[in-house]
Amino acid sequence: MSEGVRQDGEVRQFNWRTAAFRVVALVTVIAISAAGYLLRDELKNFEALGYPGIFLISLISNATIVLPAPGIIVTLVAGSIFNPILVALAAAAGAALGELTGYLAGYSGRGVMRRASSYDRLEHLMKEYGGWTVLVLAAVPNPLFDIAGAAAGALRMPVAAFLIWAFAGKMIKMLAFAYAG
Repeated sequence: MSEGVRQDGEVRQFNWRTAAFRVVALVTVIAISAAGYLLRDELKNFEALGYPGIFLISLISNATIVLPAPGIIVTLVAGSIFNPILVALAAAAGAALGELTGYLAGYSGRGVMRRASSYDRLEHLMKEYGGWTVLVLAAVPNPLFDIAGAAAGALRMPVAAFLIWAFAGKMIKMLAFAYAG
C-alpha cells in the first residue's frame, strides 16, 4: 500500500487489491455492454428457448449500460405467448442480475460517478431512502436505473440488498409488461 492525500487533507492508504478489483469490474462492464450491443440482433433468437431465453435476453439487455436492448419488448411479446407471471419472474430475475453491471461500474468508478450531474440527487435519495429508491426506479421504465445502480455501488449498498430491491422493482415492471402483452 502507498499513501495519498485527499482534497480534505486526510492521508489515505492506496490499496492495490481494491484498485485491481475496480479495474476488473470496469473492464467486465465494458465487455458485457459491448457484447450486448454487438449481439442485439441475435437476442431475438433466444425467444424460442422459452423462459430460459426470456431470462437470458433480460439479463443481457439490462447488463448493457445506457445502450438500448430489446428486453422489455421480449417480455411484452412473451407475456402474450407464455404464462405472464412466469415470464415476469424470468425477466425480473435476469434484469436484476444484469443490473449488477451498473452496480459494479459505480463500485469501481466511485470518483467518476460523483462528477455526474444526476448523481448528486440520486445519491441523496439513496442515502435517505436506501433500497426504496432502487425499487421505485427499477419499477418505472426509465434510463435512470443505470445511474441508480451505479449510485448503489458507489455508496457500497450490500450487493444482496441491491439485488433484492432491484428484483422487487423489476418484478413490478415486468408483470405490467407481461400482462400488457
